[in-house]
Amino acid sequence: MPATRRPSLNDLRAFEAVARLGSVRAAADELSLTHGAVSRRVTKLADDLGLTLVEPAGRGLRITDGGRLLASSMGRALALIHDAIDTLQARDAQRPVVLSCERSIAMRWLIPRLSRFQDRHPDIELHLSVGGGPLDFARDQVTLALRRLDFPVHPDWIVTPLMAERMGPVMAPSLLPAFEAGDYVALSSRTRPRAWDDWLRQAGLPAPRTTRSLDHHFLMVEAAAAGLGVALSPRLLALDDLRSGRLVAPAGFAPDGSHYGLIESRGAPAGAAPALAALKQWLAEAAAEA
Repeated sequence: MPATRRPSLNDLRAFEAVARLGSVRAAADELSLTHGAVSRRVTKLADDLGLTLVEPAGRGLRITDGGRLLASSMGRALALIHDAIDTLQARDAQRPVVLSCERSIAMRWLIPRLSRFQDRHPDIELHLSVGGGPLDFARDQVTLALRRLDFPVHPDWIVTPLMAERMGPVMAPSLLPAFEAGDYVALSSRTRPRAWDDWLRQAGLPAPRTTRSLDHHFLMVEAAAAGLGVALSPRLLALDDLRSGRLVAPAGFAPDGSHYGLIESRGAPAGAAPALAALKQWLAEAAAEA
């Protein structure tokens, strides 16, 4: 008798479990269903197929020849599905973690510290991608992004706050007298052209002798260390040179109201979760030391 209805996958799965385990009760335990629910699914499957799949046998049941053929085919099909899932999950776990980071932060803060992450997690392959502002995780093939949060947050993103931005003038020690006298060249970045004006207004200080603009913050900080002027820099970018004495910050640093954060996609592959969590934890620890 031809089937008049397409069989349900849930019914097929219930029957496969009954045939494999030899009882309805064992199948119900495996599938987290009631005894009655499994019995109804097996009965419905037989009705949909127009076949006798099980027969009473004393206090138990017996799988018919046709039932054994169907159960064997179902077992092979489920094994193939499980193998495919294992393969996909292993592939996700082996994918490199791609961290997108703004150029200046990457060069002045992140790269000098990356060996610590690699020493702690030698099994994680980390790729560094340079970028700033909003991003498309699928298009850019990025796992995690470190950004200054000065743009709207997409609802599909998960944002973890990392640290506040703190700004202040930095310079080579030799330029300290000129800075205190107000006779200095102010170095600025084209990405934040109003930064000096805002800082001088808040500090109540007069404008510098002249201003020179550079394309990126990392160029500006390096120029300051070379004695070419005074840079209004994020503390993060000057941190290592301040600790070594290559730069000084006589006025200290003050929050500018912005923050850095870690951004990830809600649709990130499940296999990447352990490596992603390890990277986020390490970045949080590194930021806490800054």
